[in-house]
Amino acid sequence: MNQKEIAARSAAGLVKDGQVVGLGTGSTAAFAIAEIARRIKDEGLDITGIPTSIATEQMARSLDIPLSTVDEHPEIDIDIDGADQVDALFQVIKGGGGAHTREKIVAKHSRVFAVIVDESKMSNVLNIPVPVEAEPDLWKSVAKELKALGANPGLRIVSGAPFITDNKNYVIDADFGTLENPGALEKDINS
Repeated sequence: MNQKEIAARSAAGLVKDGQVVGLGTGSTAAFAIAEIARRIKDEGLDITGIPTSIATEQMARSLDIPLSTVDEHPEIDIDIDGADQVDALFQVIKGGGGAHTREKIVAKHSRVFAVIVDESKMSNVLNIPVPVEAEPDLWKSVAKELKALGANPGLRIVSGAPFITDNKNYVIDADFGTLENPGALEKDINS
């Protein structure tokens, strides 16, 4: 068992009977989802999952995890998700997998946000590009605003075409270099 699997099992162990659980997106979150499904089957764990992406929803359904939505369950007990990078102060960059908007919505509605990472995602500082979701007809304006904030923005291209999120948006990878004040930058990006 590798570090990601160990961390994911540990996070899935935080889930208690009767809880509403945010189910993250990505390879690390998938390990936690599989462990939650095992607990449902083997231990009779009774939870309701809130998926953060179409891929997560499909996986959870295939594992017979009961699902709902944020609209039906606006108070989520725990959200378990991976991260792209975590610094020494436990600040995170997320959304590299393209489920950024849904991940943020679920996290915002959660009492506890459990981030699963292995040591490859840990860093003294945050210094990878920040993914920003933008509507296709507005991405150039958003990129211009990100540039004004000090970023070198680039439209994410996959197989020769813009990457499309579950919400039918584009992703701009905004390279700010080392993030001096991630919290302030997040507020600036969101405004």
